[in-house]
Amino acid sequence: MTRDAFDKQFLNDKVRLLCGVDEAGRGPLAGAVFAAAVILPADFYMEEINDSKALTEKKREALFPVIQEKALAFSISRVEETVIDEINILNATMLAMREAICGLSLTPDLILVDGNISRGLPEPNLCIKKGDSLSQTIAAASILAKVARDRYCKEELAVAFPDYHFEKHKGYGSKAHCELIRKLGPCQAHRKSFLTKILSREGAL
Repeated sequence: MTRDAFDKQFLNDKVRLLCGVDEAGRGPLAGAVFAAAVILPADFYMEEINDSKALTEKKREALFPVIQEKALAFSISRVEETVIDEINILNATMLAMREAICGLSLTPDLILVDGNISRGLPEPNLCIKKGDSLSQTIAAASILAKVARDRYCKEELAVAFPDYHFEKHKGYGSKAHCELIRKLGPCQAHRKSFLTKILSREGAL
């Protein structure tokens, strides 16, 4: 089944506007978590739109403006690392998704959520495991969220904190990134609640 055919099974007289929502940046040690919500035309299909993790950075960048142009509505939201530390990453992710959905210029009839949790999201919604590889609308949302977050890492975090090389690891816990945290200590962009194990090895906490 193609990704657009997967989406079309949900369309009917009551469901005309289908929204896909996905996040980017749950796992990194630093920076905000991003989410995007997308409503695509029912007759739109583009085979290249796939799970952002299955695409190269170059391909994601090329698809980013195409999705924005073709979408009936889209919205991108982010929740900062300070909030992640306060309410935990799951709640922060749900908050980012909720804000993305609420930021749409159109009200969707059904929301497809990547994953198995939709706590606090507008109704009606349906969780789709591995939805970013099954659904075109979720895949489109995954691309918008991923590109937006990668740009944020390169254009904001890397500029504000050049010693940490956020443009390379995007905040994820690479060996080089962990070594920099141990050497320099955390910067303001780091999620303090994510660093306990890394810093405790060096007696830094």
